[in-house]
Amino acid sequence: MKIKLKGAKKIKTLTGFGGSACWWSTALADEKKREDIAELLYGDSGLGLNIYRYNVGGGFEEGNVRVDNPWRVIESFMNEDGSFDYSRDENAVKTMDACLEKGNVDTLIFFVNSPHFSHLVTRQTSGGFEEHFSNLRKDCYGKFASYLIDIAEHFISEGYPVKYISPINEPQWKWGGDYVWQEGCHYEPEEVRDCFKAFAKELEKRKSPLLLYGPESGSIDDNRTKEYYKLLESEPLIMKYLDTFAYHSYHSDNRVSDKVEFGKWAKRNIKTPHLDMSEWCELPCKHDTEDIVGTLIMARIIGEDLIYSGAESWTAWVCINQTGTYRDGGIYSDGLLHATDDFSEYHIAKRYYAMAHYSKYIPAGSVSLDLGYMSARGFSLFAFKRPDGAYALIAVNNSRAKRCAEPDIKFTQAQVITSTQDSQLKEYITEKTDKISIEPMSVSTIILR
Repeated sequence: MKIKLKGAKKIKTLTGFGGSACWWSTALADEKKREDIAELLYGDSGLGLNIYRYNVGGGFEEGNVRVDNPWRVIESFMNEDGSFDYSRDENAVKTMDACLEKGNVDTLIFFVNSPHFSHLVTRQTSGGFEEHFSNLRKDCYGKFASYLIDIAEHFISEGYPVKYISPINEPQWKWGGDYVWQEGCHYEPEEVRDCFKAFAKELEKRKSPLLLYGPESGSIDDNRTKEYYKLLESEPLIMKYLDTFAYHSYHSDNRVSDKVEFGKWAKRNIKTPHLDMSEWCELPCKHDTEDIVGTLIMARIIGEDLIYSGAESWTAWVCINQTGTYRDGGIYSDGLLHATDDFSEYHIAKRYYAMAHYSKYIPAGSVSLDLGYMSARGFSLFAFKRPDGAYALIAVNNSRAKRCAEPDIKFTQAQVITSTQDSQLKEYITEKTDKISIEPMSVSTIILR
């Protein structure tokens, strides 16, 4: 595949890569394992992630919980009487501390899946008793804003670099009904606007340095994401504090045209300083944790979101998931790592290396490049220019044949890092200056100097 780097247009300056601490960090009690995992995710020898999404749980009252997975029943810092107890959610806070101590996190986001249970009609953070029921009480929008800002400002006072608060997560989904599995809260589009307006008013009143992030729409394959933006943009006070319009990239994995169209719309319409892709995993998870195909899919999705949709950052969901379902001799878990419920064992999934091919070699400040549509017969290629002036190419070869990347620029050396079914991040240097061979069923990072 010929790669026309000469004169390639800049798309965006990237702000980095991240992961969500929901819900694994609440279960990680062992200090040594916490340190090891923090290094794997946020350390220089690991992924070196710089974006951390901390989940502020909505809490629960005894006898009024329908979620049966202990990882997903989250303590809240706020008591029902409005007082706070910051000794709660201890494991998650200690895990956040361990990750921050690695020195790479520059973007700390406090996000919620549901408001506090006392703000809800059902008093259950898992949603309404009917599907698509707006569970946040109309008289509690302001209380919800004060509660979350109070928590974020407390952590700022303790030295945590909290930059963003994200009050809504995937507002269009049903969240509730007969079957519930996690915290979640449904919002109609006008309610998304009203919620963000309540937050903007509270931030304005406090003259807070915090910024808004969201609304973390669950998908771009319907018109809701665009509708949310138009309603948010209609309120100048919201736009004063909405620094990043963030969305999730679910349900468009095999329709790159959706991403191209969304990217064109975003370029024309979105006026926030930043556009982030803040959550994705293979959904449904069809590839076990040891299957290189899952790695190839994730590497392709990251590239498509950064290049075709124009996202400035890319964050995985989740860093670690429960070991999950055993099927056909494999473990089907969608995290970068997977762990037993008590963390007696944890393992790196092969998709971890999909993130590594980006986060370890394409630092914040790199520029995504428009090469046109670079995908054909199971081979995709994405290009970036790093702050040090080197070009970084990501080649995803989801075919059984070798492929070639043929850059149109002169370079004296190419550093090639390749992951396959049998080896991960295998590195070599080539002095060849016309074409670079790409292994079958592999993802490669190619750094041209």
